[in-house]
Amino acid sequence: RMAEEQRVNKMVRVLVTPEGAALHLRLATAAERAGAFAMDVAIQWAIVIATLFGMMLAASAMGFQNVSIAYAFWLVFYFFVRNFYYIFFEIGRKAATPGKRALGLRVASRDGDRLTANAVLARNFTREIEVGLPIQFLLMGGDQLGAWMALFGLLWSGVFLFFPLFNKDKLRVGDLIAGTWVIRAPKVQLMTDISQVVASTPRSSMYAFTPEQADAYGIHELHVLEDVLRQSTAEIKSQVATRIRTKIGWTPQTGETDIGFLEAYYAALRRRLEQRMLMGDRKTDKFDVRK
Repeated sequence: RMAEEQRVNKMVRVLVTPEGAALHLRLATAAERAGAFAMDVAIQWAIVIATLFGMMLAASAMGFQNVSIAYAFWLVFYFFVRNFYYIFFEIGRKAATPGKRALGLRVASRDGDRLTANAVLARNFTREIEVGLPIQFLLMGGDQLGAWMALFGLLWSGVFLFFPLFNKDKLRVGDLIAGTWVIRAPKVQLMTDISQVVASTPRSSMYAFTPEQADAYGIHELHVLEDVLRQSTAEIKSQVATRIRTKIGWTPQTGETDIGFLEAYYAALRRRLEQRMLMGDRKTDKFDVRK
């Protein structure tokens, strides 16, 4: 049991968010990443094979004698699935493909900021070098020189393919370029003392936040603020309180304290998010500006 705990602790990293809170995240292991990738490849092939049969049946039903036209369209479709499947899912709010979501993983930026489209594109366009080239070298045939070239190419591209096994953060080359991690998606559960803030914080005129002020942040920031209230220092609480006041345009009231302000805003933010979720409106973070 102690050995297992030590193994898990080796995969834990401390991430300081722009809000000033330190979050403890567990990186995905090489086995977890490989399992998620295998699921995604299976889903991709299921899609392209089903589409191929569908196009062939449609071509036959419409009386096309030359099915090569349908096959050409399928090749174009396969190209887009192969190259944009990961980008489509990782650029979304979940930042995870179906395979990653099945294993509780997601992509995150290593600097604690929002995952950008540029980072998603960078980490996925290198996948062709890491996975596509080794497969092509394996399929190469021909004379002895061709076989040696294929072996050399396979060894060279294998460095990229097995790169996650030789670094402590289990990063792909694409992760290094994009500045990303693959982490276990955190499932934040409110501690009892923090949960009671919602019920115990008085709704006095001192902390009468408008809906617009409560809408300044989302679920991600709620979790960060919870972490700040639970385990940060007084200095960090003061810094976070100052940032929130500036963000929402709040003027400090007479007798107001940083901890009192943070607890009151936490309660208001949580109530506002719960109200929006009851209406089917989920505000992910402060960058989600949908009305």
